Amino acid sequence: MKLPVLLSTAALLALSATTHAAPASIFDGKTLEGWEGSEKIWKVTDGAIVGGSLSQQVAQNEFLATKKSYGDFDLKLKFKLVGTEGFVNSGVQFRSVRIPNPPNEMSGYQADLGDPSWWGSLYDESRRNKVLVASDMAKVSPVLKKGDWNEYHIRCEGPRIQLWINGVQTVDYTEPDDKIARDGKIAVQIHGGGKAEASFKDIMIEELPGK
Repeated sequence: MKLPVLLSTAALLALSATTHAAPASIFDGKTLEGWEGSEKIWKVTDGAIVGGSLSQQVAQNEFLATKKSYGDFDLKLKFKLVGTEGFVNSGVQFRSVRIPNPPNEMSGYQADLGDPSWWGSLYDESRRNKVLVASDMAKVSPVLKKGDWNEYHIRCEGPRIQLWINGVQTVDYTEPDDKIARDGKIAVQIHGGGKAEASFKDIMIEELPGK
């Protein structure tokens, strides 16, 4: 008869640590390697991905997307949104896919950005086309640095989605529809209709074991 093998606490911790990947950068700070989108809209400047223009109106929504898809993950990145006129708005897509109409559009969840009260909200882009959870601007405004660098933290575990801006939680949402995809591309957006620039850097993701 074989006796059960008992693992030490240290061995159990080591085994647990191998169940998901360590945090890794998905932007090298120099090139758009690993991403796809219009090079007329997106470029790398001073270690950041920058999309849009302050001198010409962005004609339509534009997205720079990862080539890789992600399921459950913990994502942190820094963002800056500036604009001179029109609709100044941006966001971070996740669990999203490209769709043909309109051109370059993406369908999926978006961690939203922009005035007056989009900061930290969860929007369903080109799918249900509605705000799934509106952020509480009374909590977000005191920590938000408009026109400067801020941090977005996005965590997806199974149907649960959580968002934070600069450490303040804005969304804790559980998707009720089992037909909604639980994996997809990550993308950054510059919204059409404004003279605006959205910048992103220090993009780190930790892939989590699926639920």
